[in-house]
Amino acid sequence: MKKLIAEFIGTGWLVLGGCGSAVLAAGFPELGIGFAGVALAFGLTVVTMAYAIGHISGCHLNPAVSIGLWVGGRFDGKDLVPYIVAQVLGGLAGAGILFLIASGKPGFELGGFAANGYGEHSPGGYGLQAALVTEVAMTFMFLMIILGATHKQAPAGLAGLAIGLGLTLIHLISIPVTNTSVNPARSTSQALFVGDWALSQLWLFWVAPIVGAALAGLVYKWLSPEASK
Repeated sequence: MKKLIAEFIGTGWLVLGGCGSAVLAAGFPELGIGFAGVALAFGLTVVTMAYAIGHISGCHLNPAVSIGLWVGGRFDGKDLVPYIVAQVLGGLAGAGILFLIASGKPGFELGGFAANGYGEHSPGGYGLQAALVTEVAMTFMFLMIILGATHKQAPAGLAGLAIGLGLTLIHLISIPVTNTSVNPARSTSQALFVGDWALSQLWLFWVAPIVGAALAGLVYKWLSPEASK
């Protein structure tokens, strides 16, 4: 239960910090942090939680990460569904807090609420194929970073930085394409508030990250030093 509570809190912080930076801070003409600031915010949420709860739950914060770690032989399958449920609920809690804050401003309009999308709902106007390839590739690389940085032969104590910086880079690449998901819990939390188009496109932000993560789990399992023994 402590692991699940940690995942709930951590995923809530990822959504509140990452999506919150996009909703509350990115659009100001004078003080807006822009795409780069949002990318850094997502990375910082992972870095901070890696050191806060990594020793409790492993700091997955993402159903795709849990699935990729399971496929890679680094996570017990019996914990998979409870982790995913805790992550989705945590993301919803983070989005709920963000909504309460954002709606406290006179003239508030929900708009896209940092939801993920493709086609006319892609920040750069990218279509379905580009979004699918982007989300699979970005999640694949994210899991490769996670699996490598947390390997027992990797430098101790630096995994959180590598993973957080990796997520920052992923956002710098893919915000223009899909607003960057690589995380079904993050996508679900925003889509449920936006409804309509965000819910109709949500399938991609479950399927693509899970496919990318599972492929990375298989590839890293083969690449791992233990595979040659």
